Amino acid sequence: MTDLNSIVIPIAVMLILFGAISACVAFYFRFERRRAELLTAEMAGYRELAERALAQQEESRARIAELTGKVAEVERILRSVG
Repeated sequence: MTDLNSIVIPIAVMLILFGAISACVAFYFRFERRRAELLTAEMAGYRELAERALAQQEESRARIAELTGKVAEVERILRSVG
């Protein structure tokens, strides 16, 4: 009986250690996958924010170009008067 215990106990300990290591590895990769999904969602939000900022910048650029044309027209009028 002693010989059986000397074989079963080390095998049981090794199986428990192997199971614990396997569980840790599985949890780690599940955590990394979740983190990558969250990062992807966050980057999509930043991308949307950048696109809106670009659209607003283009609107501002168009408005400035329009105002520059009006200022040039006012300057032309002032030069013709003065």
